[in-house]
Amino acid sequence: MTVAAIAALGLVVGSFLNVVVARLPHRRSLWGPRSACPACGAAIAWHDNIPVLSFVALRGRCRACEAPIAWRYPLIEALTAGTFALAHLVLGLSPALVPALLLLAALIAITFIDLEHELIPDAITLPGVVTGLVANVATGAVPWLDSVIGAIVAGGGFFAIIVASGGGMGGGDMKLGAMLGSFLGWQLTIVALFLAVVAGGGGALAVLSTGKKGRKDPIPFGPFLALGGAAALLWGRSLMAWYFDVFVS
Repeated sequence: MTVAAIAALGLVVGSFLNVVVARLPHRRSLWGPRSACPACGAAIAWHDNIPVLSFVALRGRCRACEAPIAWRYPLIEALTAGTFALAHLVLGLSPALVPALLLLAALIAITFIDLEHELIPDAITLPGVVTGLVANVATGAVPWLDSVIGAIVAGGGFFAIIVASGGGMGGGDMKLGAMLGSFLGWQLTIVALFLAVVAGGGGALAVLSTGKKGRKDPIPFGPFLALGGAAALLWGRSLMAWYFDVFVS
């Protein structure tokens, strides 16, 4: 029952994240006006805005004009519900669950915005740095000093890369790194960055092999940072324990 409740919360949050993904890059208000069909402009009634279920009931089309509804909407809702439920299964009803859900929601929004617009909004990452620190202080999930060090190390590391590469990496990645450090603490942030680099390298090779992008074309790194951050959040300590058991002890 608790997992179902957390998943239901994820569906509701995912519905709001769809609004964030659709409006924030265009600097539109997240609170009004009501959601409307982008094709015909018809306002979406509440019964057509139920996460996932409305998409299925409408067969993926607008009730007013029958224009197709993007699969992004049910995907974000289902993904948020699934990750929230997974976080509960891994962390339980512990104080660490609250900052975990906040971080996962932010990472999902950032992933889809960066994939579509190649942009990581400051409106998410900068408040996220503060939110991560405050959430950890309030819950004790991560010692506050580890949180501060994590934000400085990750943000500073990306800043050094930006300077050394002459802008080969964006400032949005730097701020996202600082947000991860604030939420995860410096130890798990190192795990997150390692996983992001491995995933990013594999993803870049996969995209280049399709011929859709060339070596000089930009490939968003934000989704890989988000994937690394989520994996470190849920399994980072287990990965660290495995690493030290195998390679150190």
